[in-house]
Amino acid sequence: QVHVTESGGGLVQSGGSHRLSCVASDSGLSISSMSWYRQAPGKQRELVATLFRTQTTNYGDSMQDRFTISGDIGARTIFLHLTNLKPDDTAVYICVVVADARLYFGQGTQVTVSP
Repeated sequence: QVHVTESGGGLVQSGGSHRLSCVASDSGLSISSMSWYRQAPGKQRELVATLFRTQTTNYGDSMQDRFTISGDIGARTIFLHLTNLKPDDTAVYICVVVADARLYFGQGTQVTVSP
């Protein structure tokens, strides 16, 4: 079992920047990737970015323009750097960990971007 904890959400002004953090518990399982997803009210959950153990990254459509994923899978910690935020970025940002071929979800952290 892997416990996933996000932090860093809050209220941000349009055009501002913010950083989210995600930490996975040390369960002894081998983590192959850690990802950020987001879900806005009334919309489907969408991929923001993934960091693989190999340090390669993958981004959802149009996400790489303003968002950057970083971190260290070995340290079970990733970050999401958000820049030039817009009201449409308002969502719950959820960290997802893949360990031993199973998915583990955090509860999410709310980011609200004011106009």
